[in-house]
Amino acid sequence: MKTTRTRPKIIVTGDGRGVVGHAGTRLLADLADATGLTNAFSEALAGLRQRQSGHDPGRIAVDLAVLLADGGEAIADLAVLRDQPGLFGPVASGPTAWRLLSQLDAAMLAELRSARACAREIAWAQHAEVRGDLPQPMVAGQRVDGLVLDIDATIVICHSEKESATRTWKKTFGFHPLLCFLDNTGEALAGLLREGRAGSNTTADHITVLDQALAQIPDVFRHGTPILLRSDSAGSSHGFLAHIRALRERHLDIRFSVGAAITEPVRQAIQAATGWVPAVDTDGDLRDHAEVCEITGLFDATGWPEGTRFLVRRERPHPGAQLSLFDTIEGWRHQVVATDSPPGTGSIQFLEARHRAHARVEDKIRTGKNTGFGRFPSRVFAINQAWLQLALTGIDLLAWTQTLLLDGELAAAEPKKLRYRLLHVAARFTRTARRTRLAIAANWPWADALTSAFSRLAALPRPTG
Repeated sequence: MKTTRTRPKIIVTGDGRGVVGHAGTRLLADLADATGLTNAFSEALAGLRQRQSGHDPGRIAVDLAVLLADGGEAIADLAVLRDQPGLFGPVASGPTAWRLLSQLDAAMLAELRSARACAREIAWAQHAEVRGDLPQPMVAGQRVDGLVLDIDATIVICHSEKESATRTWKKTFGFHPLLCFLDNTGEALAGLLREGRAGSNTTADHITVLDQALAQIPDVFRHGTPILLRSDSAGSSHGFLAHIRALRERHLDIRFSVGAAITEPVRQAIQAATGWVPAVDTDGDLRDHAEVCEITGLFDATGWPEGTRFLVRRERPHPGAQLSLFDTIEGWRHQVVATDSPPGTGSIQFLEARHRAHARVEDKIRTGKNTGFGRFPSRVFAINQAWLQLALTGIDLLAWTQTLLLDGELAAAEPKKLRYRLLHVAARFTRTARRTRLAIAANWPWADALTSAFSRLAALPRPTG
């Protein structure tokens, strides 16, 4: 039998010179400058600067966002950037960063959100100039036109006592933030940190997150571009849907697609329904053992916005599926979708599949927990609120990197893959003829992708004024 070769023998020393780690992370820091994010943060936090020679508060906030995008989990991880001044420049100490976070009150967080919106407008304008229109989500082999916003909540478990961390509905202990992501690009538009016992379908919280998310969208897109808001049944409160309808009266072309509870009238409508058609899968092919039907008008929909349509999907339950008594008796697992997309928008199969694509937000939340908001650093709730906003900023930097600077597999990769292949790469750092050179190993499989990303970054049009 042929045996695997042993690894080559090595001798480890600590006297290497001109070598830096996390070289690809410099791409994120420079992109923050190229999109105007660093300047916008600096202007937003200008009042916190205590002395001329001190660290710029806006730059500290950007460095923290870069750290989180790079996979850091604690303020102490700033040492990775700080101890490589030739690559990242002067980076604040841990106590200085803590002091900044402790000073960020609600008014300053609002300023940071406005700064993020300004940077997003520049990033989208850069995308339009170098790559054309924003990506459009695909569902069942068809394009979903416009912008698609996904709102969902998640539980973040705390392993120590923290302010406003409480018992959750899952009988765990921690926080219950509510988040909104843009399905087109993966950007994190808004997030609201809430105590663990916060309700899943709290109308006021959904309105707050939606309004903050819409404020992140540049005016040229917010007015005149179709917007679809997707949520599970937590977003089906009549007050929240009424708010969405009111936004349309303010000239926003926004529609909703939300999960709906299966009440007794809905059960009776399902039993009376006819005209079932096969459901479609993600590729647009007919799906076996799953059917879709519209039950609009088969039950009293008082309280729902005028024009709301109701679609029901039934499928043979998979082993281990949790079924209601109704599902057990019928032998099908049922799900109901409420949408105000009018007839002519697409077939009921497409509309139902379009809603099921809301599940993609679960991947965004899962990876977001590895990009900052899966671990909150402080016992103080206000500091954790600031941490969440910087985590959302880090997620945006990753999303902009992918949409503006990367192609192919890396443009759709999860953060972990980006870190292992691009961000955490080592390089040789040299200075010659007043120029700084960062040389990536020629045999690194993704060296061309990283050097191309830096070249594209250098060619991006810069904001003026």
